[in-house]
Amino acid sequence: MTEIYEVIIGLFIIIGALISIVATIGAIRFPDVYTRNHAISKSTTLGVLMILLGALFYFMFFEGQFNSRIVLTMLFIFMTAPVSGHLIGRAAYNSGVKLAQQSVTDELARDRKKVKQSKSI
Repeated sequence: MTEIYEVIIGLFIIIGALISIVATIGAIRFPDVYTRNHAISKSTTLGVLMILLGALFYFMFFEGQFNSRIVLTMLFIFMTAPVSGHLIGRAAYNSGVKLAQQSVTDELARDRKKVKQSKSI
């Protein structure tokens, strides 16, 4: 039975590491700060959570203890990583960082124009 636990734990850690590697490649290759930010925030949320889940299972199955610190860390990352990614992207947009030339639309600029027009009326 311990072999099954080892395989499950190993899969969680390997999947988390692969997600982090793919996101790192995306952060290097993507053209602008917005797509890079998206790749990094997804990696943090999903990749690190998978690695922490593997660590939690390791402590539960092999050490025989439930590690509440890992659960709290998982909850903290799950709640803060998407919010921080959103705020970083919003700060970049508000400070005037341009989108990549390949970008098709800027929906936020369109919505801001609508709000300005409705306020001026």
